[in-house]
Amino acid sequence: MGALTFTARLEENAAPKTVAVIRKMLPLKSKIVHCRWSGESTWIPMGERKLGLDFENHTSHPGPGMLLLYPGGISETELLFPYGSTMFASKVGQLAGNHFATLTQGQEQLPEIGRLTLWEGAQDITIEEV
Repeated sequence: MGALTFTARLEENAAPKTVAVIRKMLPLKSKIVHCRWSGESTWIPMGERKLGLDFENHTSHPGPGMLLLYPGGISETELLFPYGSTMFASKVGQLAGNHFATLTQGQEQLPEIGRLTLWEGAQDITIEEV
């Protein structure tokens, strides 16, 4: 996402299985796009990728900076990156995703993610553990 940099805490105690799956995907290089149904959020589509996860520490109403992993099922697998008021949903209706990480630095940049993805389209993103 250009010059935007964020730091997050992994929710290892609340979502240990999801954190383990995420770690296996890192570093993750993809595109992040604006959500159509969820409100003030962005997402990284992962298609029909099967992760072997069930719901764990899941929510439909994440706060800004709460990263969710939807493990697939009635909608495609995805990472949700909310920047404002969000009710996680897809074209099939309301969803719940596993809250696996929470931003600890960079929250003031969250509105810029929304602006970039809404008005300039898909943005490159890299997620890595440091």
